[in-house]
Amino acid sequence: MKIAITTWGNRVSPVFDAAQTLLIADIENQSIHSKKYESFQPDDIIALATLLNREKVTALVCGAISETYATRLVENRIRMFAFVTGNTMDILDCLATHNIIKPVFMMPGCTPIAETLLA
Repeated sequence: MKIAITTWGNRVSPVFDAAQTLLIADIENQSIHSKKYESFQPDDIIALATLLNREKVTALVCGAISETYATRLVENRIRMFAFVTGNTMDILDCLATHNIIKPVFMMPGCTPIAETLLA
């Protein structure tokens, strides 16, 4: 499974619109097999969807995101896991070993994600 995380330093970017870097990671057999960073422009959602599809990314993990941008990504077959916060490597490790985003990684006041990434 390949996932992308919007990053700001070593953390999930708190706001999608302010992010300019994606961490793209390949997770197999409960471990991170590869990771790389890609630049992107958050206001060009079609170019981002194209990049994610070209890289065979199936899910995007991000902080706060507008409904318009989230909808456009979902329309392009990208699963959204929004309102996530924390250290990107901690989140990747959690996804690799547990295949879910634990409630501790949710922004305050946001509903925890119980959905698995492999659905």
